[in-house]
Amino acid sequence: MTSPLLLLQPAQTPLTLPERTTFWMPLDASVTAADIDWLYMFMIWMSVICSIGIFAAMVYFVVKFKAGPRSANQTSEASSEHNTTLEIGWSVIPLLICIALFVWGFQGFVNLRTPPKGALEVHVTGQKWKWLFEYPHGTEDVLHVPVDRDVRLILQSADVLHSFFIPNFRVKMDAVPGRFTDLWFHATKTGDFPVFCAEYCGTSHSDMLTHVTVHEPGGYEKWLADTKKKLDDIPLLDLGKLTVEKQGCFTCHTIDGTPKIGPTWKGVFGKAERLSGGASATVNEDYIRESITDPAAKIVDGYPPSMPTYKGKLTDRQLSGVIEYIKSLK
Repeated sequence: MTSPLLLLQPAQTPLTLPERTTFWMPLDASVTAADIDWLYMFMIWMSVICSIGIFAAMVYFVVKFKAGPRSANQTSEASSEHNTTLEIGWSVIPLLICIALFVWGFQGFVNLRTPPKGALEVHVTGQKWKWLFEYPHGTEDVLHVPVDRDVRLILQSADVLHSFFIPNFRVKMDAVPGRFTDLWFHATKTGDFPVFCAEYCGTSHSDMLTHVTVHEPGGYEKWLADTKKKLDDIPLLDLGKLTVEKQGCFTCHTIDGTPKIGPTWKGVFGKAERLSGGASATVNEDYIRESITDPAAKIVDGYPPSMPTYKGKLTDRQLSGVIEYIKSLK
């Protein structure tokens, strides 16, 4: 019989990137992507055309006005040093292009920064080095959304500056410590699309990867119901293991006895930990719960106070599961 834990674990195969629709742009899968791509392509081809024109003019002038004998250049004709029509042309035409680019770009900016009313809201937390998403049943490490519906992400950071980036939706926004930011999108295609952190945030920045799963109509609601049922039915120990994997706890802690950014969990339960300041504390159920919900309350000597709080991010059953999992690591 398949373990409930295996049913909830993400697939171990690498995420397959969606097929490209152009040479240099990923597949567009949101309602705003097409306008952004048009503006981008307009700027690219305008730059190409202008560059070709400038290079052609340079070659023409080099050939036409190449150096010759001094006597050939000494003429009595007055040289033309000013052309009003030409100067007006090379001033007005670029100005009109810049105005068009500004209007076009500003309209797109306002659209991207104005979430539609009634959008589905998902809270997102960035922390070293993991993205976490809040749902009614708890926290997940993969973003799940329905297709053909407006979605607003409310972003925050638990430690340093991160940047939430979905290339296929052409949306990106910084997650800033101590404040909320937001972005919105409306997915038009179902499937899995990669999510990156686009702001360097430390040694494991390149591992801060996840994906967004866009469900077909009715699939998002079914996923919510099925996931809640599985979490309610899964054994407590398996739930704890699943929780620490999804929360990215192994980025800082180990289960083999070797220290990392935080203390190892192997054999820690029942042990007397020496705290910064000289005091000590016994690692029991209350100690572990406090360390998860208020990690700054007791800092183990020799380790930095870098763990973010998980208060409100885990259900009571998930907290109990994590405690049971740590207790099992003899």
